[in-house]
Amino acid sequence: MHPIKNIRQSLANKVAPCRRKLLSLEQRHRLIDYFPSEILYLVTYFLFMTESEFLQLKSKILELLQTGLDRRLIYHSPAHTNDVLLQVERIAAAENITETRLVLLMRLAALFHDTGFLRTYSGHEEESCVIMQEIVDTCQFDHAEIEVINGMIMATKIPQRPTSLPEMIICDADLDYLGRNDFVTISNALKDEFIAYQVIKNEVEWDKLQVSFFESHSYFTASSLRDRYPIKMQHLEKLKQKLLR
Repeated sequence: MHPIKNIRQSLANKVAPCRRKLLSLEQRHRLIDYFPSEILYLVTYFLFMTESEFLQLKSKILELLQTGLDRRLIYHSPAHTNDVLLQVERIAAAENITETRLVLLMRLAALFHDTGFLRTYSGHEEESCVIMQEIVDTCQFDHAEIEVINGMIMATKIPQRPTSLPEMIICDADLDYLGRNDFVTISNALKDEFIAYQVIKNEVEWDKLQVSFFESHSYFTASSLRDRYPIKMQHLEKLKQKLLR
């Protein structure tokens, strides 16, 4: 057998238990220490998600959403998922989260947080967690990390109730548009989606729902309170004025 094939087979045999039982980060590091440095890259390939692998996964998920989502999902679209991912990265940096592994978990949560819409409209967050675990290679993440991702996805469920900074960040990222200048365009997309799914009947109902939602919503992170809250309140005032006409 070719030497490289021997190495790959030996490595596969050592790593195989990871496919059956999730390993902790400490166990993975011990496994890496076991191997000579010249095949360290092979261990890394099996056990750790690289940036290239994440980008490939991102492309796969966005394509899945593009081809699989109900066409009535005008707001909950691939563009929304991509926007939430970008905002997670931005807010995480603003909140001084520098640990690469944690940022990766946050990016994965953002990427998968609306995939549940592929299967259901109501309660999609739970389905998003299921889909994430079906697709993500659990050999690369231990049980605790999977639970962190699940927690972030579930935190986006309305009303949002985050219990950690990463959960706060994805919640703020999910509703980041409330405090942005493109609010009207994105809001109209959600209105049309709600009408299509018969959540509301007309624009009057929508305006009342908007005001109620704005008044109950809060940003959680310091950066979103600083950067998004003031513009959000301007939008709320305009919505209230519209109801008085």
